Amino acid sequence: MNKVWLITGASSGFGRAIAEAALADGDVVVGAARRPEALDDLVAAHPDQVEALRLDVADTAAAEAAVQDVVARHGRIDVLVNNAGRTHVGAFEETGEDELRALFDVHVFGPAALVRAVLPSMRERRSGAIVQMSSMGGQMSFAGFSAYSGTKFALEGMSEALADEVAEFGIKVLIVEPGSFRTSLFETDRAGVSADSGVYAKVSGTRGFVSGGDGTQPGDPAKAAALILAALRSDRTPLRLPLGDDGVTAVLGHLDQVREDITPWEKDARATAFDD
Repeated sequence: MNKVWLITGASSGFGRAIAEAALADGDVVVGAARRPEALDDLVAAHPDQVEALRLDVADTAAAEAAVQDVVARHGRIDVLVNNAGRTHVGAFEETGEDELRALFDVHVFGPAALVRAVLPSMRERRSGAIVQMSSMGGQMSFAGFSAYSGTKFALEGMSEALADEVAEFGIKVLIVEPGSFRTSLFETDRAGVSADSGVYAKVSGTRGFVSGGDGTQPGDPAKAAALILAALRSDRTPLRLPLGDDGVTAVLGHLDQVREDITPWEKDARATAFDD
């Protein structure tokens, strides 16, 4: 049976690539976007397989109705892809509360609302998959990405627990951690930027990397999408899937760094129980 996908942020980048890969498999795609007209060409090319849905993931109150609408028309949602998102650059000190909350709305509260909405029907059918588009910044971070990584760390922590909770119902959870891919993430009108205090030199370097990086990223979203679909089809779908040479290197390097930090303190850290 062909699958029914609900993909947020489906108009461009990873969302678009995953939608196209699913269509090539003969599946049905409901592409959610704030501007659904951006999907007109995909709908026209696949009128029997694609629907465009207007949805702002930051509007968590709209999640339940959107999911119920899709289920009513298609009978089920087999795969939810929480892909909608944006980057943000700014030092920890420079990032205001409103900026931070807005980013959590898009990367954490929005995906959480959609997951809550799809789970009852997935549990009832004892099948389904939830794909959480994170980032290598969901495992490690550096100057300028404190807010962005904070949201992705939160998404990953919630998703790791989610995977443990839903496994008994036959539901898969896949956390995708891309490195630098040629998507619209770094486009000037999409990248959030906090006011620059000029205090933090490393953050200035990150600003330059982002502002000059659009269109030069090495990663191919189509190849990433193909691997995501392969991981979902696997009998042993991984919990985490870093993507790109830079993404894999960064995640594995961070794991090594964590071990290096812990090892010199391991003996003393273990010896912190009450004396008998």
